[in-house]
Amino acid sequence: MREIIFDTETTGLDRLEDRVIEIGGVELINRFPTGRTFHVFINPEGKAVHADALAVHGISNDKLLDKPLFAGILHDFLDFIDGAKLIAHNAMFDIGFINTELNRLGHPPIHTDRVVDTLALARRKHPMGPNSLDALCRRYGIDNSHRKMHGALLDSQLLAEVYIELIGGKQAALGLTIAEHGDSGRTGGESRVILISPRPVPLKPRLTEAEISAHAQLVAKIGEKAIWNERVAVHQ
Repeated sequence: MREIIFDTETTGLDRLEDRVIEIGGVELINRFPTGRTFHVFINPEGKAVHADALAVHGISNDKLLDKPLFAGILHDFLDFIDGAKLIAHNAMFDIGFINTELNRLGHPPIHTDRVVDTLALARRKHPMGPNSLDALCRRYGIDNSHRKMHGALLDSQLLAEVYIELIGGKQAALGLTIAEHGDSGRTGGESRVILISPRPVPLKPRLTEAEISAHAQLVAKIGEKAIWNERVAVHQ
């Protein structure tokens, strides 16, 4: 299974008026980083970087003058994400901007059924929050001390670690890879890779079914209230 953790930086928040100026991506195969990455800065074609955006990512228009246009990086980006599930934090923001850029070039959009939003995953798993990337790094003990400002590649690398924890941690994602190399008598030295998924051991519940049901109802009520409060706060 191939997945791409990706992030964008933009000139501002309006996807119809602002432009993508940085894209970063990290490749995962079977939930493990392969070391293959994608990273580009993009010339916004005269669109000024908003002061609020500059304060977040530090990418000025002067830094982008000699960078390629979106059209110039399009095919490399599409090749990198080809066939993969796409993972991003607050994913509809990033995919909305990318699809707007694709539309400007007359290219079909990326379908949202390919996209997984880690912010939605985090809100379901940790309904009391907070669920920003920095907060999730702290929760899972991921070192983000070098993150002084937002950056598409750095944020993708951090999010890759967060994503693994959100889906159950490194042990849950672990696949034992055994490479069986052909012996010297085989032509071409064939190799075979076997992926073995760990089997969870069922645990006996310590609570009665009635207690479990009552607890689940209480957690659901608390979670719904927390998610609503967070949505209100985001739009204030």
